[in-house]
Amino acid sequence: MLFGSQTRANSLPPPNGEVLLKVSGRIENTSDGEHAYFDRAMLESIGLWNVNTSTPWSNAPNRFEGVLARDLLRAVGAKGDRVTAKALNDYVIDIPIADFLKYPVILAIKKDDNYLKIRDKGPIQIVYPRDSYAELNSPRYSQKWVWHLSELIVK
Repeated sequence: MLFGSQTRANSLPPPNGEVLLKVSGRIENTSDGEHAYFDRAMLESIGLWNVNTSTPWSNAPNRFEGVLARDLLRAVGAKGDRVTAKALNDYVIDIPIADFLKYPVILAIKKDDNYLKIRDKGPIQIVYPRDSYAELNSPRYSQKWVWHLSELIVK
């Protein structure tokens, strides 16, 4: 799946705050010619989306807030069909970009109106809207809920 570039190649500004996410691989728009780095303010500037859903580890729904994965990939000019998601705790999984196009999957930075901290599975967590789509209530999708997300590699 190819995303059209919304900005001029290599045109992303450098982050001013702590880098929460690095994006690399098959991308057109970078911060340094190779990677796109995002701090909290940069993620928020892409636009925030809310998802009210339970998680694979709890039955009670929570309110998650973050950027739509497809919007982030559009911002970096992603040209691929999958991403490798890497977490701070060394968890790694490939996720088809088709998931991000079919469902409003978010890269959550907040849970119940509080910014996610490392002890809360943050600072970024991939969240699928499992309560809105019955098919997302399966181990196939549960393993894609990456917490402590730190990097996406577009392939």
